[in-house]
Amino acid sequence: MASLSGNLATMGPGVPYAAAAKFAYPDRLAVAFVGDGAMQMNGINQLISIADYWKEWTDPRLVVCVLDNGDLNMVTWKMRAMSGQPRFEPSQRVGPFPYAQYANSLGLLGLTIERPEDIPSAWERALAADRPCVIQAKVDPEVPPLPPHITFEQAKAFLSAVLKGDPESGAFLRQTFLHTVAPYFHRRLS
Repeated sequence: MASLSGNLATMGPGVPYAAAAKFAYPDRLAVAFVGDGAMQMNGINQLISIADYWKEWTDPRLVVCVLDNGDLNMVTWKMRAMSGQPRFEPSQRVGPFPYAQYANSLGLLGLTIERPEDIPSAWERALAADRPCVIQAKVDPEVPPLPPHITFEQAKAFLSAVLKGDPESGAFLRQTFLHTVAPYFHRRLS
């Protein structure tokens, strides 16, 4: 089963949803994928409750994967793709926080992923843990979270953000090319 905050720009429901799932089904694994902005909004506080109650659960595993990119990324990309506005640094930057260390300080398991090759071992440890786990995954904020099919209007707005001087346009154009155009040529040349 899964739950998603939807299209209402709801921030921060992932960790509370996962905790609620554990209270409803204490014998099942719960997993939350959250951004660093949402985690700072209320996920950090929810970890205090998780640390207080996890020993009552039949299956103590609850994994929170924090996508740590220092940016309110969904908002940044919605601004770019929906309204053609460049990233506005003062309102989009998320300050650094040691999510994994904080989890450890609460008696939970905290792991950090800094390189793609660290992903399998971190997930193996998290899924085998005897307690809830926070995985702090360092990710690139300039990889566009674009849907598989974008409309002409979204593409036009995206390019408008570039033309208006988005401070990270070079980085996100490179990532967009690597993730959308390059695989097409690779398939055609194979």
